[in-house]
Amino acid sequence: MPELPEVETVRRGLARSIVGRRVASARLLRRDVLRTASRSGQAALLAESTIKEVLRRGKHLAVVAEDGRALGVHLGMTGQLLVAPIGKPQAARDHVHARWVFDNGSTLIFRDPRRFGGLWSYATLDALRTARWAGLGADALHVTARQLELGLAGGRRAVKAALLDQGVLAGVGNIYADEALFRAGLHPCRVAGSLTDPEVGRLAESIRCVLREAVRAGGSTIRDYAGSDGSPGRQQERHLVYGRGGQPCVHCGTLLTAFLVAQRTTVACPRCQRLPKSYSHSRSTHRTFAGVD
Repeated sequence: MPELPEVETVRRGLARSIVGRRVASARLLRRDVLRTASRSGQAALLAESTIKEVLRRGKHLAVVAEDGRALGVHLGMTGQLLVAPIGKPQAARDHVHARWVFDNGSTLIFRDPRRFGGLWSYATLDALRTARWAGLGADALHVTARQLELGLAGGRRAVKAALLDQGVLAGVGNIYADEALFRAGLHPCRVAGSLTDPEVGRLAESIRCVLREAVRAGGSTIRDYAGSDGSPGRQQERHLVYGRGGQPCVHCGTLLTAFLVAQRTTVACPRCQRLPKSYSHSRSTHRTFAGVD
């Protein structure tokens, strides 16, 4: 599933391509992909409006028109927003659910083979923020130690499970939770509320650093993700633990272990991310194997 770096990469690509452009036409190709409370048809897809900005909160996007209308976009697991430049026809693709044509001849499509994503239309950006973003935690790209501390305080679940909770931290998923915890030297099964102030500070810094690096690399392409121009990300080439179960730790050489946390495959180094002896975490959940994804 695209996480914050992938969605931010798409946002930046869209901002370069469509901000300042007028939507000449918009077409919804699959009705149930769009949720709207006030408009239908082309108006819900910002037709006849000029795009003012493209915003992001966590894994969510908002395309905002100069007349105030806002279109929320969530990519889900396989969603893509792809732009074809001026004079270049959009490549034939399946599972295209919406299409926009701009005043300069460029086109934008929203495709989503598994349909876990979608579009949400609102009369104003404030309405979108209230309906879609109000329950999200701090944006992970800019999270402070204090914000993270408040989100984790008193929590009895594993710290990785807390990081995956979008109400605690908006934007982090399985990939970057593993990567950030490794860099912070924290075991994914540590009880969230047990982290000390220095540990929380170290984790917040690791989250920001990991995400910034991934944004610079255009995100991680594991299966379906591509930027708005169709280019794959490169961060997967730099993963230190994610997808590397059974391989040597890049720091100490110990074999990385793979196990489940919050029903998600998790990879950690048993030496660099030691779990305190006081924990009763079952060794049976630690399985060493390769090819984890």
